[in-house]
Amino acid sequence: MATEKDQQRDAEAEGLSAATLLPKLIPSGAGREWLERRRATIRSWGSFVDQRRFSRPRNLGELCQRLVRNVEYYQSNYVFVFLGLILYCVATSPMLLVALAVFFGACYILYLRTLQSKFVLFGREVSPAHQYALAGGVSFPFFWLAGAGSAVFWVLGATLVVIGSHAAFHQMEAVDGEELQMEPV
Repeated sequence: MATEKDQQRDAEAEGLSAATLLPKLIPSGAGREWLERRRATIRSWGSFVDQRRFSRPRNLGELCQRLVRNVEYYQSNYVFVFLGLILYCVATSPMLLVALAVFFGACYILYLRTLQSKFVLFGREVSPAHQYALAGGVSFPFFWLAGAGSAVFWVLGATLVVIGSHAAFHQMEAVDGEELQMEPV
């Protein structure tokens, strides 16, 4: 544990912490603000994965209550689980990496062209929205060959299974101000 803190301190000294990398990787705007809010409300990963806190719900009512409360309580953690599954899917599919590279390469080329002059196609000026649609059209065959549709459904299915299982079997700790509920006898 001490070595992890030393490594984190060294990384922060070199300017490689998440707090310093995030502004560099994600441009300012609504997406960055949303991700900052998610990071600020993330719950402890130790309590998130504590094996002693997992048990089978006694009945359907407790299952539903756990699902609702855990999804609300661990919402930010679940977002990062989802993002992790996306990264895993992309990293383990070389063809999907190629398709993403083609798409972002086409977007970058269009961006550079618009900096130099307006993009004209068949004698008409093309708007930025249409330019990015063109980039999507050019890269569509690569996404088709890469099986991007099945990758999307795999990520959605894996996310539902992982998050649903965690939310259903993870016991919630008592929250301050919560009423005590008595079970019928």
